[in-house]
Amino acid sequence: MRTMLKLALLASAAWSAAVTVAAAQDQAPTAEAPAGVEELVVTARRREETLKDVPVAVSAYSAETLERQGANDITTLSQTTPNITVQTARGSNSTLISYIRGIGQQDPLWGFEPGVGLYVDDVYIYRPQGAVLDVFDVQRIEVLRGPQGTLYGRNTIGGAIKYVTNRLGDEAGGKIKGTYGSYNQRDLLVQGQTPVGGGLSIGGAYALYKRDGYGKNLTTGAEHYDKDVQAVRLSAEYKPSDALFFRLAYDKVQDDSNPRHGHRELPALTGGYKVLDVYDTQAGLGDDNSVETEGLSLTGEYHANERLTLKSITAGRKGHTDTVIDFDGTPVNTLDIPATYDDRSFSQELQAVYSDDTVQGVFGLYYMNSQASGEFDTIAGNVLPAFGGVAIADGGKVNTQSFAAFFDVSASFTDRFKVSLGARATRDHKRANVFRLTYLGATRTPYQGGTPRAPFATNTNYSAEKTFEQFTPRLSASYELTDDLNTYVSYSKGYKSGGWDMRGDKSLTPQTDQGYDPETVNAYEVGLKGYAFERRLSFASALFLSKYKDQQVTTQVAVPAGIASSVDNAGRSTLYGAEFEAQAKFNSHVSGTVALGYIHAKYDQFNRFVPAGAPNPLNPSQTIPAGGQVVNVADLYGFQNTPEWTGNASLTWRGDVAGGELTITPMVSYRDSYQQFELPLPLLDQKAFTLLDLTASWAPEGGRFKLSVTGKNLTDERYRTGGYNFGVPTYNNSVIGFYGPPRTYAASLEVKF
Repeated sequence: MRTMLKLALLASAAWSAAVTVAAAQDQAPTAEAPAGVEELVVTARRREETLKDVPVAVSAYSAETLERQGANDITTLSQTTPNITVQTARGSNSTLISYIRGIGQQDPLWGFEPGVGLYVDDVYIYRPQGAVLDVFDVQRIEVLRGPQGTLYGRNTIGGAIKYVTNRLGDEAGGKIKGTYGSYNQRDLLVQGQTPVGGGLSIGGAYALYKRDGYGKNLTTGAEHYDKDVQAVRLSAEYKPSDALFFRLAYDKVQDDSNPRHGHRELPALTGGYKVLDVYDTQAGLGDDNSVETEGLSLTGEYHANERLTLKSITAGRKGHTDTVIDFDGTPVNTLDIPATYDDRSFSQELQAVYSDDTVQGVFGLYYMNSQASGEFDTIAGNVLPAFGGVAIADGGKVNTQSFAAFFDVSASFTDRFKVSLGARATRDHKRANVFRLTYLGATRTPYQGGTPRAPFATNTNYSAEKTFEQFTPRLSASYELTDDLNTYVSYSKGYKSGGWDMRGDKSLTPQTDQGYDPETVNAYEVGLKGYAFERRLSFASALFLSKYKDQQVTTQVAVPAGIASSVDNAGRSTLYGAEFEAQAKFNSHVSGTVALGYIHAKYDQFNRFVPAGAPNPLNPSQTIPAGGQVVNVADLYGFQNTPEWTGNASLTWRGDVAGGELTITPMVSYRDSYQQFELPLPLLDQKAFTLLDLTASWAPEGGRFKLSVTGKNLTDERYRTGGYNFGVPTYNNSVIGFYGPPRTYAASLEVKF
């Protein structure tokens, strides 16, 4: 009853704007009335529109807004956007994990695909490694909630995050920004652009991010939770006429930060190791880590006439990762994981964007050819101790060819009533090679540069090939109640293709070579958005219901012979909730924002394959018989990375101080309790927490330079962003957690030229 009351209040807060807007419109503007809120133009539907006119739940953040929020990278979206999780993966510094409305993908291993599409200037970022994008050279970031397959190239079953960089334009300019902060933070950003004549402009940006660790590796003495990242973006724009535009862009990220080994949540059975500070570790595997990603893209636009624009987006990307994660967090080799990842992709997208007074739409063709591969060792000194332990090599690759055709068209039947129809036809052809080999001796296998030796056992070795096809429609209708108020209803279907478990062990899970099926979602949404009080208030609200089928869930359990992995199409689930966002300008000095999200996520059916010898989840005193067994654990499991409530509020004060403009923004954000995995784990699951941030900046008249100070997590909250659970004697009670940043301060000086 209490939850339903909160939901009713949330919905009524949004819809009450419809009652007040009429009175606001009847009021004549006065000389004292402040200017309205910023009207942000977005390209969520591949064409320029105001947020009010988009019949989709969209959150948009301009570069100025991101600066006021103190956004260092895109994980800040978790604080500011309703019902989403965007965070760094467990044990990583720059691998992205993202969820929108309960739909995403926690497992960053090769072969798995994210449920939330990440795009940089319309180029799909195929792999999550190196995808925790630092915020620089950005024009805006858009977050689209709900399936968006009729608009975007790939993998938007949960939604899409669009990172839009600045265009160069035809004026020379640039800036230099230096930052110093807590834990010896030293950041440098150099950015510039210039026209060179004949419609050609060139530009680039270089960013360097360095910081000592929040903690220490007490075994090796190295920094833990440090940062050592370099990023480069170069671009050239050519506009020979008003009808033609070309952009060639290159980007590269090099992350040499030390690996994160996590914090022991339980003392070790051997040696009594337990680190008290959550940012410290006693891991003994080492501190070598390197992530390198780079991409090249060519975008061409031809404005055939005032109604039709043709667009081509050609892109190639590749990445390489060498990393280590010490799962047991001790100097002994109980559960050590050295790993290598490689990926490459080529994509080609063609678009035709049409717009007249009655019809607007996009038609597109998309092709992607990609390969993701890798290998990791599981070094387990306590498995077969009579033989000196074991090392298990898991490796392989997945090749994907994806073809898709899509369209999304809106037609105006009256001045106020519009209907949008979209559809997508997708064909994914995949080929996989998977192996799992067990070697005697708790040292690295030959795949990770260890001593050459023959495998003791071949657990898995197969090749497989499948084609997945799906048709996903979208339908929406919108009606403008007034010039400033728009309401809409929509239905859309989302899809993500199937594949194979790259960790699968055929000796424990014989069906692993059959792979897993695609997952789909049917999403329904009703929304109201617009302006009130002479456009001093803008708001957007949505109620949604999603019926999720065949959800892909990765499960790893400890068994006597090692670690058994399975990827199950869990069954069915129902998700529903509400979202409300508003921006207000109270007077010429004070403005504010608020965002609130609620989601109820529950499994209706969760069929999980449990291997032979493992405890029965419904009756732990029993073990699963030979051959394994499928068990429905829906009542025991819940959604991961999906807090029931999320909220954010900020106030901004602007005023003239000492011959310049001073801007001060306090911001508070709230995340309800949430699970790290589908199975509740009290040792790892995160309780509700609140973060308090503050930013302030001062710029003299003319704006040539700016001084800024930022305080993040001012109450010094300790909160987990991930974890691993292997809390059994074989793996030395290995339950480890990974934590978000502590309280930090930073000061910046920016100079424009």
